[in-house]
Amino acid sequence: MPITVYNTLTRKLESFRPMVDGEVRMYTCGPTVYDYFHIGNARTFVMSDVIRRYLQYRGYHVTYVMNITDIDDRIIARSIERSVAASQVSDEYAAAFLEDCAAIGIRPADVHPRATDNVGAIITHIQSLIDTGSAYECEGDVYFRVSAFPGYGKLSGKKLEDLIAGARVEADTRKENPADFALWKTAKPGEPWWDSPWGKGRPGWHIECSVMSMQHLGPSFDIHAGGNDLIFPHHENEIAQSEALTHVPLAHTWIHFGFLNIDNEKMSKSLGNFFTTREILQKYPATTVRFFYLQTQYRSPLNFTQEGLDAARTGLARLHTLYAALRNAPDGSGECAIGPYEERFIEAVDNDFNTPAGLAVIFDFAREANAVLHDAEGMSREAQQACSDFLTRTAGDVFGILPSDDVTADGSGDVHGLMELILGIRAKVRAEKQWALADYIRDGLKELGIVVEDGKGGSTWKKETP
Repeated sequence: MPITVYNTLTRKLESFRPMVDGEVRMYTCGPTVYDYFHIGNARTFVMSDVIRRYLQYRGYHVTYVMNITDIDDRIIARSIERSVAASQVSDEYAAAFLEDCAAIGIRPADVHPRATDNVGAIITHIQSLIDTGSAYECEGDVYFRVSAFPGYGKLSGKKLEDLIAGARVEADTRKENPADFALWKTAKPGEPWWDSPWGKGRPGWHIECSVMSMQHLGPSFDIHAGGNDLIFPHHENEIAQSEALTHVPLAHTWIHFGFLNIDNEKMSKSLGNFFTTREILQKYPATTVRFFYLQTQYRSPLNFTQEGLDAARTGLARLHTLYAALRNAPDGSGECAIGPYEERFIEAVDNDFNTPAGLAVIFDFAREANAVLHDAEGMSREAQQACSDFLTRTAGDVFGILPSDDVTADGSGDVHGLMELILGIRAKVRAEKQWALADYIRDGLKELGIVVEDGKGGSTWKKETP
């Protein structure tokens, strides 16, 4: 059976059939690098990573591209605020983006194109749109002529006449139509600029993604992904400015990820509930955060809470305990059938990348494996290896929620994974009000040079400074 995917463009579940058998070309809108990316962005990036991993698990060769927008109004504003060059801001946060992606277990894209490296191609694309009548120049700015693209609004479902009426309130009187959008912006004094046929300026945000995706994946590719907030105007404009020139679908399947709230409220710096991924990873292991995201289907809204993260850490600890036990248990005679669970896992995740259903299969398997492992007869060495391999393929390679490093012969291994297990056990002990045992664990860790700190957001740990 083929994978089924909800296509935002058609608003229905469809059988996924790539343009070339066995190959998938996929693009995800990456960050605008003026700050550390927040936990709402992280959901998009993690779920895109999981979709890519799952397609590879199902045997596809995936070419994966995620851009880095390194010239934008927000970058310029931050550079002015800090009195530094815009390039310094973008270079700093682009490096931080890649560091934080690695920290949360997101595999690098095959290509991370940067907008500033593609300005020449962007200028060529804009000129072609002007030559074909789909764009026009006005005092050094260039606008896309939405009336020249009859399909405008097909992704978002918005009607052009409604958009025109809404845009008239703050309309630029130089534009032919209030809904026309910028492809090229004249540089203001002190702003970065590139030479162009229309004077010194810089690209608009929307055109950057169109050109970067087509530069690396061709004029038409299989999957375009991003957050729900990008459907309009960003992705709608991408379609218009691309297809007006190529006359072929920019992407055949559009995947969008649901919104993230904090304690049932929209994340906002003014509300004091704005968290970067970097901040969250100081309190919770990456595998816990990924597991938390995976418990909700990617299209659904997600409520981000400390209680939910604590529960995720405790639940994941059970899986990590089994994973470690399978590699250290004595040889026995019991068996555990892997095939039925693998079939169920594929059936679950094939259904629109249903990660909660896939996790349910993994935990059903874990219950049976634990029962066999702790039975009087124990589990055979071959079965232990098969069970460990199943967890590696699914929970590890697809979902990225297993400890990253194998335990070595001298007993050392993934310290973060081990501490996740210990803190998960301690959280359960504290929930049961076994205070003496919780203190015993904390004090024992302190003797080993690890400081545990309890707070409203749960328990965190750090190595004690000598």
